[in-house]
Amino acid sequence: MKIAAIAALLFLAPVAANAACAAKDFTVDGFAVKLVAGAGQPRFNMKGQLVNKCPEAAAAQVKIEAKDAAGNVLQTKQGWPAGTSNIAPGQSVDFDLGRLFRYQSEMANYTVTVSDVRTW
Repeated sequence: MKIAAIAALLFLAPVAANAACAAKDFTVDGFAVKLVAGAGQPRFNMKGQLVNKCPEAAAAQVKIEAKDAAGNVLQTKQGWPAGTSNIAPGQSVDFDLGRLFRYQSEMANYTVTVSDVRTW
């Protein structure tokens, strides 16, 4: 019976656990958006650096919103800059999520936030 209970617990345990760290423990430094002309539609570079300021290793999800001049959200995309790897305390990882966005001429400004934190 004990083996069945342990097996059930392991089966039901999530693959990724919630971290002791929170979104406030991560910062995004140097975020900049650049429009790059190409043969077809322009594409974006949306580069920044995700920094872990938590005392534990963890990963964070970044959310970018593209807005029009009135502040209306046109597109929202999210990504895990470190993938399924944790970022060590005090360390950072570079990211570019521009490939996730489709150009719209109305896009005027962009915001970036940390939307989720996990340990892998």
